[in-house]
Amino acid sequence: MSPRNVNQPDGLEDFKVRNMTFETTTKRVFCSGTGPAVVVIAEIPGISPHVARFSRWVRDAGFTVYMPSLFGRDGAIPSGSEGKEIFERACISHEFKAFASNESSPVTSWLRGLAKLAHQECGGPGVGAVGMCFTGNFALSMMLEPAVVAPVMCEPSLPLDNPSALAISTEEISTIAERMKTDQLTVLGYRFEGDSFCRAERFAAYSDALGDQFIGRVLPDSAGNTKDLPPFTKEVVGHPHSVVTTHLIDEIGEPTLAARDEIIAFFKERLLQ
Repeated sequence: MSPRNVNQPDGLEDFKVRNMTFETTTKRVFCSGTGPAVVVIAEIPGISPHVARFSRWVRDAGFTVYMPSLFGRDGAIPSGSEGKEIFERACISHEFKAFASNESSPVTSWLRGLAKLAHQECGGPGVGAVGMCFTGNFALSMMLEPAVVAPVMCEPSLPLDNPSALAISTEEISTIAERMKTDQLTVLGYRFEGDSFCRAERFAAYSDALGDQFIGRVLPDSAGNTKDLPPFTKEVVGHPHSVVTTHLIDEIGEPTLAARDEIIAFFKERLLQ
């Protein structure tokens, strides 16, 4: 298949759209591939062509991708102002706790239901999960579901108002830390060095809470893509932030592409046994 232009809207026609209900809440989920399941949770402003590209990379590596629609217009490239409106609505939505320290977003419970079903449908040792930016920490919260064995947090940005806090309760992260030690699991984390949404204090907090089970990768800002950025990234984000989507440089030898490859290798190690 020829590479798709991520600067054009994506029809997502190679994904099957399913309406999936957990805890009385129904959401669209885009599914594609075969093999063990990986849940890809889009960043704001939604399932963009860049997010879809990452999901296809995961799918083509031998996995079934489940990509839930949590906000925005699926496959679209919104303007900067529309993206900002999506961000503002998410910040006040009851599903997300954008400014709450030591508290998980309610939507993570729905995502755990998705992971459980995905494991039942796809089999294998367990499920992988990737969160990005606004949803970055969701992949860790999903580990309260035993099926989730390969979590990845890309630039986890919540809570937005406290760079050294974590968007998960003390009890939950303690339970997850104990499970990770017992089951010999790890979580990968990625951020750019100068990212103001996911600062060094956030990774330090994860290290304090999880010890060696947290593997943090920090990329230099110079490794981020600066060409043909979508409006929301260019106008609202304004600096290197999205490691595996808009700021990824799809060229051999680039640190962001190496990060993508490391994530896929992590899934293969944990899920293709």
